[in-house]
Amino acid sequence: MGRVIANASMSLDRYIAKHDNTIGRLFDWLHNGEVEIPTATPAITVHLTPQSAEHWRRWTAQLGALVCGRTLFDFTDGWGGRHTMDVPVVVVTHEAPTEWVEAHPDAPFTFVADGVAAAVAEAQRIAGDRVVAVTAGTIARQCLELGLLDEVAVDLVPVVMGKGRPFFGTLSREDVPLGDPTVCVQGDRVTHLVFPVVR
Repeated sequence: MGRVIANASMSLDRYIAKHDNTIGRLFDWLHNGEVEIPTATPAITVHLTPQSAEHWRRWTAQLGALVCGRTLFDFTDGWGGRHTMDVPVVVVTHEAPTEWVEAHPDAPFTFVADGVAAAVAEAQRIAGDRVVAVTAGTIARQCLELGLLDEVAVDLVPVVMGKGRPFFGTLSREDVPLGDPTVCVQGDRVTHLVFPVVR
């Protein structure tokens, strides 16, 4: 099975979004460079610095599936049926959105109502030996607590938000140690970091 990695752009004070799920300046680094990279969403093209572009290409090339929660799915309206990274999406939910599924019959989305562990297992089945990306927030916290994460990837943005949705939130267990970063790439208005989870 491929690695399971929680990933997000994060402020210096640990936030990945505002309370209303908007992202403020957290994605500014996606539009401040000269390297143009199209995404699977026609209306979205990122413009990265060479350093961030190399990191982005390495990251997206290894992705096999994404796990997210129902809140993010609803906020983005399921990315219109095709995620920006063009990978299958597994959504943790209590109930599948029947009308959305009927309106997007070809969308590579799977809805799992048996919890986070079952969703990650399904994503690993879909991804094979490729990476399963886990969105930050509640889903990442549950994966960390269940011992499902192999790595934590942070695009650290030099902004202080003061409040919002934290990367992991409040853990129900003691501190979880991470190893020294295996990746440290300095971009413009962002530092890309990857930390292994210590077993």
